[in-house]
Amino acid sequence: MDITGVSIALANVSNLSQIGTAVLEKAMDTNEKLGAGIVEMLDAAAMELSVNPNIGSNFDMRV
Repeated sequence: MDITGVSIALANVSNLSQIGTAVLEKAMDTNEKLGAGIVEMLDAAAMELSVNPNIGSNFDMRV
């Protein structure tokens, strides 16, 4: 058994694991920011509805 080869293989696996973890962390940060943006948009829509509660609830249609 080649000890040097096994050592290099284990080091490569460790590096790949660290890279995968870093990419996952970046993706989670991005999703967190997107989620915060969606919550902010929903809050803005709720604010508009509280100021003008009749807007968008009824419409007149003539044929």
